[in-house]
Amino acid sequence: MTDFATYTNILPDPNNPVGEAGQSLAVASGGSNGPGYSTVNLSSKHAIDNTRTNSGRLVSRQSAGHSWEISLGYNPMTREQFEPVYNFLLQKRGSLTPFLVSLPQYKQPRDATFATFVASNNFTTTAGGTAGTDTLLIGNSSYVLATHKTAKPGDVFTVTDSSESNHTKTYQITRVETNTTAETNTTEPTTAQLRIHFVPSIQRQIAVGSTIVFNDPKFRVVMKSDVQSYSLNTENLYKFSLKLEEAQA
Repeated sequence: MTDFATYTNILPDPNNPVGEAGQSLAVASGGSNGPGYSTVNLSSKHAIDNTRTNSGRLVSRQSAGHSWEISLGYNPMTREQFEPVYNFLLQKRGSLTPFLVSLPQYKQPRDATFATFVASNNFTTTAGGTAGTDTLLIGNSSYVLATHKTAKPGDVFTVTDSSESNHTKTYQITRVETNTTAETNTTEPTTAQLRIHFVPSIQRQIAVGSTIVFNDPKFRVVMKSDVQSYSLNTENLYKFSLKLEEAQA
């Protein structure tokens, strides 16, 4: 008998196959790939309140936290392609249970050399991060800027913090400062460090030494609707799409 430790909590896709028992299982071992996406739409949602004074001055404030919204489209599928993803979602009972989704455009960082480095090397925070701030100083003792290149705006990451297991937010980099390019009024990073700016601001306190996950970061989501439906055409192909919203722990 072949046992497994946990059921997979990642939406099945071509990189995340699933076994019939619900476990993560390679195709070569009998697992089934989930279908690839035909379209991916990602929305960054900020809740901003704007008011104007009688003189016309604009006053803005953020009234609630940030969230990501994701829409996934699929090409028409055969039943064998359709069932792995549909039954995974049925098990989640609509918006009741969160799960993880890997988006292909963010599976690896933009720079291929940097992506190769972070595939086997983790950056960690060299200073703590306070909730509400939008920069972190990160480093790795084996990292060399000239050799391994750098993260770039548009790269996505998550945080693994042993002191805060509920930190499940996903962040997107907007600026990167390095040892050779840093703002004048700041202490420039060393050649083994990067200073990253990102959206949204830090949602929870981040301890020194927390891991920054650049390689295949995932979004924690729930379905926006509690109703799941599909259509079947005259060629016995299934038509299906998904609307998801971020679900922080």
